[in-house]
Amino acid sequence: MSHTPQPVISATGLFTPAERIANEELVASFNAYVALHNRENAAAIAAGEIAELTESSVEFIEKASGIGSRFVVDKAGILDPTHMAPRLPERSNDELSVLAEIGVAAAKDALARAGRDAADVDAVLCAASNMQRAYPAMAVEIQDALGIDGFGFDMNVACSSATFGIQTAADYIRAGHAKSVLVVNPEICSGHLNWRDRDSHFIFGDVATAILVEDKAIAPAGHWNILGTKLKTVFSNNIRNNFGFLNRAHGGIDQGGPKSDKLFVQEGRKVFKEVVPMVANMIVEQMQVLGLTGSDMRRLWLHQANANMNRLIAQRVLGHEASDDESPTVLDTYGNTSSAGSIIAFHLNHADMVAGDTGLICSFGAGYSAGTVFVRKT
Repeated sequence: MSHTPQPVISATGLFTPAERIANEELVASFNAYVALHNRENAAAIAAGEIAELTESSVEFIEKASGIGSRFVVDKAGILDPTHMAPRLPERSNDELSVLAEIGVAAAKDALARAGRDAADVDAVLCAASNMQRAYPAMAVEIQDALGIDGFGFDMNVACSSATFGIQTAADYIRAGHAKSVLVVNPEICSGHLNWRDRDSHFIFGDVATAILVEDKAIAPAGHWNILGTKLKTVFSNNIRNNFGFLNRAHGGIDQGGPKSDKLFVQEGRKVFKEVVPMVANMIVEQMQVLGLTGSDMRRLWLHQANANMNRLIAQRVLGHEASDDESPTVLDTYGNTSSAGSIIAFHLNHADMVAGDTGLICSFGAGYSAGTVFVRKT
């Protein structure tokens, strides 16, 4: 009898940078920048030519987002009021790139947890929002660093890159094109965040995660069956980043001011209003397809962007206000890490689950994009 491949999640991995910025530190830096800006532009502000900048506060950040701190690859450059961006020395082409470096670390963690050797892996998908370069693909560099004989490619669906990557890997396994696929999500979000923008300067942190998706026939004990996946995209300008290689054709690259569209920009209130019902409806509809109800869901590992969004989505899915156990958050420590957020939540909050428990890994963000991965513990 021929074998019918069935994709499962064998393990996940996590790399966390050594440096952390608490809200208090971030606010002190931002307010120092505001004071410097307002002082240097006092005459123009008095003449009504430019607006006076407003200070940030810990209370504002935590009420707006639920974010308490974030890990970053370079703390000093971000907190310098005259610079306000990470400082990373440029590496030669013969050195491992910084994005590949953290991706490899997360991938090795996932492999170790699955008891898997890199030689057993057939493919690497680098699924992330913030690619360091256009080519060679980050996935191919990670593949080479790990010593994997196979293929790799990059994919970017912003905050939903990881869930889109999981479905893509699962499809390869179902089709028989691979037995073991690493989905790697290295996110240096501090590089694309406008640390001078009061409405968003607190949002992002840096991290890398990895997911090992394999055929059930070779998966280790205690793996997660993938019950079903669903992807959705709807075009929106409400979350946007216009940085790219064509910037030089438009007269240069502007990264200087708070309103620079070559960095992360969003219309937060519009995003909240439009994304919450879109994602909640998508989850509920997919649950109906899979024959699941709210009472069947042991845990939700939702995208880690905003605590208020997660509260409303979880309530719609479960039918009641979710407890921290039912919908854990990592916003208080990691902040928003784009595609890696729901994977961190899963990685850090699944050890207590037992065979038969059902959960949901869910992402949503720029695009708009949304992805659901329903899993069951074996």
